[in-house]
Amino acid sequence: MATVDVQGGVPGQRQLAQDDGKEGPAGSSRALAWLLVVTGAAGVLAAWVITIDKFKLLEDPNFQPGCSLNPIVSCGNIMKSEQAAVFGFPNPLLGLVAFGAVVAVGAALLAGARYRGWFWLGLNAGMLFGVGFCTWLMHQSLYEINSLCLWCCLTWTATLVMFWYVTSHNVRTGVLPAPAALKGFLDEFTFALPVLHIGIIGMLILTRWWDFWTS
Repeated sequence: MATVDVQGGVPGQRQLAQDDGKEGPAGSSRALAWLLVVTGAAGVLAAWVITIDKFKLLEDPNFQPGCSLNPIVSCGNIMKSEQAAVFGFPNPLLGLVAFGAVVAVGAALLAGARYRGWFWLGLNAGMLFGVGFCTWLMHQSLYEINSLCLWCCLTWTATLVMFWYVTSHNVRTGVLPAPAALKGFLDEFTFALPVLHIGIIGMLILTRWWDFWTS
């Protein structure tokens, strides 16, 4: 039976799995499984803290969340904005469900679970939606609300990291068709994609409030 490396782009963690997740169930490396557990748990933590603070803010409009450190890093301003409940309920409630599901998937992979191609594609699509939603929230935070939430930044980071590594897994196992050159690149340098993506966001944050950071 043909096998492929599904290490998830994390150096030093290799595991053999059945070729092409579209023809049969495919697992992942323990490295990718742990990455999903850790990033999902980080997202759950951030969503939980924001949810608790949101309830406190509803009880007391004068409540100041602990992460409101200055006029720029102000979680309170974010929570009071219309963008904080874009679907009609507080955004972190969506995060609790979505990130919790990612933790469950990662834990199942650690236990030896194998998923068919359609599942990996669905997981990838959900994470792509998450990246798009986070990108919109980033824009709103930087250029409309004019405030930054540290817990939100944690959810952005977790979402971007899990998205790029799951995408890499799907490309290299054949779930997502791609040239051999791209598969080879992702086999060694998957880490470069989330680093670059997060670096761009960091530069946008730095330049958006340059005068404040340097004063």
